[in-house]
Amino acid sequence: MHKSSKDISFNAGQSINCNGKILDLLTPVVMGIVNLSPDSFYVPKLAGFQKKEGEDVKAILHYVGLTIEEGATIIDIGAYSSRPGAKEISTKEELKRLLPVLAAIRVAYPDIVISVDTFRSEVALEAGAHGADVVNDISGGEMDTKMFDVIANSKMAYILMHMKGTPQNMQDMPEYLDVYEEVFEYFSERLKRLEQLGVENIIIDPGFGFGKSLEHNYILLNKLAEFRQLGHPILAGLSRKSMINKVLGTSPENALNGTSVLNAIALLNGAKILRVHDVKEASEAIKLVNHLRAKQ
Repeated sequence: MHKSSKDISFNAGQSINCNGKILDLLTPVVMGIVNLSPDSFYVPKLAGFQKKEGEDVKAILHYVGLTIEEGATIIDIGAYSSRPGAKEISTKEELKRLLPVLAAIRVAYPDIVISVDTFRSEVALEAGAHGADVVNDISGGEMDTKMFDVIANSKMAYILMHMKGTPQNMQDMPEYLDVYEEVFEYFSERLKRLEQLGVENIIIDPGFGFGKSLEHNYILLNKLAEFRQLGHPILAGLSRKSMINKVLGTSPENALNGTSVLNAIALLNGAKILRVHDVKEASEAIKLVNHLRAKQ
């Protein structure tokens, strides 16, 4: 039987060791998205370099600098689009897009925590060799059975996300008897396996929009606090997703306000990391929620 959220310490999982960098999560932090795929569902205006594959790394570094100035503590680099129905690319192509950018960011911003968004163990291994601090795995090790071993043999932290299916089919009428119970049990089983391998620095992500209907997403957001009993920090990736657009009748380009609202709700429900396209606004949400909590 799960504990009540009232019995769960708000301070569970307060710091994570990311390849030797200590990520302090006493106060929630922002993860800024840097997407290197031309197949993304949303491309920020500032990131014009993303519209043309292979464009100048200097433009990417400029954009990363802007996100850091706006308050990003983590930079999350992805070269494989995981939007619903996205085209699959080869490991070779993913590495070709990723490694030059990763290496350049590592040199330019040696102290920033760099996360690499990949489900492939080979990419994770190469990313670690090029200075990555975190692996953000949308498949929780299910799309590549070697992923857990790679993480166990590295010093990188691991983001364990729940996804039902693959990016190509995950939104083809996803079904659950009880979405919260199934996601909770999924985390429990995967965490046990990771802990047996000696992996300690784990962040959990319920995977909003990854094999979930609109209703499933809001059930999980409502119950987000319950996942704290697993003893690991929670990441919420809500930025400009269809769970906002379907309710408001808007598009990713016009979903910033909706994103801020849901980010605030996620923070109130215990999220420690906000993965976003809009760092400044997410940083402001954190400041406001922290101010609110200080008055309790």
